[in-house]
Amino acid sequence: MKHYADITDLKNLQETIDLALLLKQKPYLYEDVGKRKTIALLFFNSSLRTRLSTEKAAHNLGMKVMVLNVTDSWQIEFEDGAMMNFNTAEHIKEAAQVIAQYADIIAVRAFPGLKDKKKDQQEQVLQSFIKYAGVPIVNMESAIAHPLQGLTDAVTIQEISAKKRPKVVLSWAPHPKALPHAVANSFIKTMQQLPVDLVITNPEGYNLDPSITGATPVLDDQTEALKDADIVYVKNWSSFENYGQVLHNDTNWMLTLEKLGDAQLMHCLPVRRNVVIQDAALDSEQSVVIQQAGNRVFAAQAVLKLLLDHLAE
Repeated sequence: MKHYADITDLKNLQETIDLALLLKQKPYLYEDVGKRKTIALLFFNSSLRTRLSTEKAAHNLGMKVMVLNVTDSWQIEFEDGAMMNFNTAEHIKEAAQVIAQYADIIAVRAFPGLKDKKKDQQEQVLQSFIKYAGVPIVNMESAIAHPLQGLTDAVTIQEISAKKRPKVVLSWAPHPKALPHAVANSFIKTMQQLPVDLVITNPEGYNLDPSITGATPVLDDQTEALKDADIVYVKNWSSFENYGQVLHNDTNWMLTLEKLGDAQLMHCLPVRRNVVIQDAALDSEQSVVIQQAGNRVFAAQAVLKLLLDHLAE
């Protein structure tokens, strides 16, 4: 694996899940594989779990870590042929190559603008680093994908599921802000590769990219979708068809303990209590959101181990 830009970059998802679970039991099993290697974590958007979990994962493998909050420095130009006489001070062609002089792996986090669908789908920031850096690139959440979260979710579901083929429901929930589709997209693409019965439920107008949802059932009746669910993953996203818009915030879509039933509850965090998920559900024994967040370390560690193995070839 040369880069980890999307969950589909993994040659074998199940083997990677197994590796992450092994690393959870033995986090220092490969503590020398990253010796004298450096990873640069670049944040075009702020982060809590992704930054700390990826940094810890790198340390567990013996790597050195450098962190740069790009928004705190100068603005980088990504357009080819740009006349840089306004607020951009350096072009990605130089910036990516320079950073690659200092780091063996570069991890990048950059959110979408949620204004221009075509531009966001082109993944300009992430793909520019892949094009120019010449070293492995890790996607720490991009405009349309969050593959570290997707792998984490797969690891968590394997841990918590008592069934060989659980029913997994991805449910939209209200949120006051327009949020990206990245987490939902990667969750769907990950679940589509696993032995689960996936159902998506969201209000009319909030259907995700049909090229990603594919044949996965999408219901606009949340009650019907949640029937007999084993695992419920709650997440908000803005409209895909009316790109980036918040069409409405129907509070009836908040996940409650009553709706959860006997299912286990997942969310990528952060979560707005009593808006997205009711306190009673989030604080219940059925909630695995903290376990899920802890697994971020070992998912990232598995990915970094695979990239380091590639560098050693």
